[in-house]
Amino acid sequence: MATPVGRTRGYPRELESDVLLANGRVAVIRPIVPEDAEALRKDLGARLTPESLYFRFFSPKREFADAEIAHFVEVDYESRLALVALVEGELVAVARYERLGGKEGSVKAEVAFTVRDDQQGRGIGMVLLEHLASAARSRGIRQFEADTLAHNVKMLDVFRRAGFSEKASFDGGVIHVSLDLEPSEQYLEQVEERDRIAAVRSVERLLRPTSIAVIGASPRPETIGYRIVDNLLKGGYAGDLYPVHPSAPELLGLKAYPDVGDISGPVDLAIVAIPAARVQEVVEACGRKGVGGLVVVTAGFAEAGPAGAEAERAMVATARAHGMRIIGPNCLGVVNTAEGVSMNATFSPVRPVRGHIAFSSQSGGLGIAILNEATFRDLGVSLFVSVGNKADVSGNDLIRYFGSDENTAVILLYLESFGNPRHFAEIARRTARSKPIVAVKSGRSSGGTRGASSHTAAMAAPDAVVDALFRQAGVIRVDTLEELFDVADVLLHQPLPVGRGVAVVCNAGGPGVLAADACEGAGLVVPELAPGTQARLRELLSPEAAVGNPVDCIATATAEQYGRAIEIVLEDESVDAVIASFTPPLLTEARDAAAAVARVSRSATKPILANFLATSEALTALRSGERRVPLFTYPESAARALGRIVPYAAWRRLPGVPVPVFPDVDPDLARAIVDRALSAADSCWLPLQDALEMLGAYGIPCVESRRAVSPEEAAAAALDLGGKVVLKLDQPGLVHKSDVGGVRLGVEPSAAADVAAELLSGRGPEAAVIVQPMVEPGPETIVGVVEEAGFGPVVLFGLGGTATEVIGDRALSLVPTSRPEALNLISSVKASRLLTGYRGAPASNLGALADLLCRVAQLADQLPEVVEMDLNPVVAGPSGCVVLDPKVRLQRVTRQPELRRRHIGG
Repeated sequence: MATPVGRTRGYPRELESDVLLANGRVAVIRPIVPEDAEALRKDLGARLTPESLYFRFFSPKREFADAEIAHFVEVDYESRLALVALVEGELVAVARYERLGGKEGSVKAEVAFTVRDDQQGRGIGMVLLEHLASAARSRGIRQFEADTLAHNVKMLDVFRRAGFSEKASFDGGVIHVSLDLEPSEQYLEQVEERDRIAAVRSVERLLRPTSIAVIGASPRPETIGYRIVDNLLKGGYAGDLYPVHPSAPELLGLKAYPDVGDISGPVDLAIVAIPAARVQEVVEACGRKGVGGLVVVTAGFAEAGPAGAEAERAMVATARAHGMRIIGPNCLGVVNTAEGVSMNATFSPVRPVRGHIAFSSQSGGLGIAILNEATFRDLGVSLFVSVGNKADVSGNDLIRYFGSDENTAVILLYLESFGNPRHFAEIARRTARSKPIVAVKSGRSSGGTRGASSHTAAMAAPDAVVDALFRQAGVIRVDTLEELFDVADVLLHQPLPVGRGVAVVCNAGGPGVLAADACEGAGLVVPELAPGTQARLRELLSPEAAVGNPVDCIATATAEQYGRAIEIVLEDESVDAVIASFTPPLLTEARDAAAAVARVSRSATKPILANFLATSEALTALRSGERRVPLFTYPESAARALGRIVPYAAWRRLPGVPVPVFPDVDPDLARAIVDRALSAADSCWLPLQDALEMLGAYGIPCVESRRAVSPEEAAAAALDLGGKVVLKLDQPGLVHKSDVGGVRLGVEPSAAADVAAELLSGRGPEAAVIVQPMVEPGPETIVGVVEEAGFGPVVLFGLGGTATEVIGDRALSLVPTSRPEALNLISSVKASRLLTGYRGAPASNLGALADLLCRVAQLADQLPEVVEMDLNPVVAGPSGCVVLDPKVRLQRVTRQPELRRRHIGG
């Protein structure tokens, strides 16, 4: 085997990536370098079959000729580019494009691929095509051309399944293929599905192993290595288990091995529990052995400082070079309770109970508490992963796997940070359509809120961005572990509510009132029951009972009456859920009332939550039967859990509407404005006229504006516009004009010159006056954009005007934004009632406002240089909306590729 160059800085670094193949193994994609010539000859060319060589060169060959190898490595990374794939250190594939017509030629390029025969069928050709197309698109190439022999069905299949718009023609046994390199929805969907399949298979190797080696196993019970082996044995692990210890001949009745390389059979998973200083050599040994993947419980890596972080990077690079993935380091371990697996590869003292909750925790110590709480509540787990430092396998990978796992019904997350928040949102949105995701995200404090110059930046606190991400992705966010399990209990055992209406059925007035108050506080509604429902309840219950809602059956009600009352209120159209509150009286046993609730729940199509002063008999009764009824000691807990679930249920009912496409958008014009402004500086505020022109390129309605540099020009502009006008001071560096008295409203044309002279006085030669007509009255809103580190651009909507920060009534949305998401953004603001005809005022055109928000989101998505934008105010009138005062700050950034390409962590 020749030794290919691993990683070098002799080419654009953005073209190098670690990727997952279709079988879950890791490969390295990078540009070719001249030093690869020998590996091309020996690792690739010499190991191709005659058929593959014939497919590549259209003539019989036995190996690559010297001229062909020279051609492969002769690249300029612009018009000629070749990428290679390395698998376990061997160069196994190459893909190349060459621009037709040379560097200054057309936007077309000829493309060709070669994949070693023993590596075909693993998706290497497809991932090379994605990366090559992404690089080509970034270099102005818009179309790939390829000539393929008609019987080269594997290559033709790659082109067909890629997701690009394809044209093919046949001539003399050769098929000419043209691929349009457009970032279409079809292409993005195909890339995402391939990424999902590869991620699931890579995690499956870690969570469904048929053989495990515990490296660091020990005969001493107080050690982590001993505890892991002991837990695997006591949990009934179904596969082969190999303790690895340098001197012990056996451990816990199992044959022990001095080194992982001494194990005769294959090893799917290695659990590493040794000192950090030795981990690197063990990872290398596992790579030589062909281990499938690693769980590194050892601490002392990135969490310990810069030296540990460097050791962690080296560990991951070594593992990936051998095709392995890593969970950890600094983690508790992993659990899979599925039949046929029964793997408790943790050092937790708690033995997990089999169930249907999958849990990912970023905290190992918290993981023990989580397993303990799940066991205490009799909420079994299907899968548990302590991700630790997330050096390789991330929460995104696990969500995909959890979503595909047939034993998982609910996904729980404890998060301290995001690796790639936008990708998290995409993955979570797809998964949450069928399986609920509930998350505790630590870090709600305001300490991270940055100082900023614009209203939008000041109002877009980092935690508010997390809320926006979760809301759009359909993730249920909770504040505590108690809430996490409360919500999970309801999601596991009860149907989703179809609305916010809650009926409280109780046998004592006080608890019923507390439950009703708690519901209102949780954003739920406690509606008065329909007259027909109340009449039926009066027939059933004592005359002293209250039947309006809450329904107080009073203490003398029998268990049968209590259960029948719940059945009656469930039939009321205004009721979407029931909280059954019961305080044990002298006459009715709690277990009988609980049994009645459980009986009703078995056939109910609406969720029922129980608020009982629990006894063991009542708890047993509520958990009996086909559908368990979640039990809460306090009504506030029940209401809070239901209040978290209702918005998720509403989100799931929304159709999956695509992001709107606006045919009138001119992104090239907007791009030219941005490039022109940043040609002289790395950061700047756009002049008002340029900002208006940029917004106009995206069809964002702005008030007509005239720029005047003298009082005379201002007067002429006012006269030309007709009627009363607004005059605004325009000066470089001036962001908030009203702070310096730079805005005058309702100016008559005859007074425009005097007002302009006053505004310009002492302002210097660069100052000017903007003249605008008065617009149709309506509520003033703010629409803005801010670049949030890690999250990308975020769109803000709220109540506008000069006091917008003080009021703080705003909501956020990640981009891109669909129309339903835009409407939801508008309605989530407390002051949204002002837009719907408050106290007889004309209602605003919400459709036009949603359209504006979608256009702003598209602008922010396509122009990453727009790092801050304030459209304040945006007047939302009955006939439409209009931007009165835009402020746009630009900053030079590294642009992301237009075409998405798969890579680990991306």
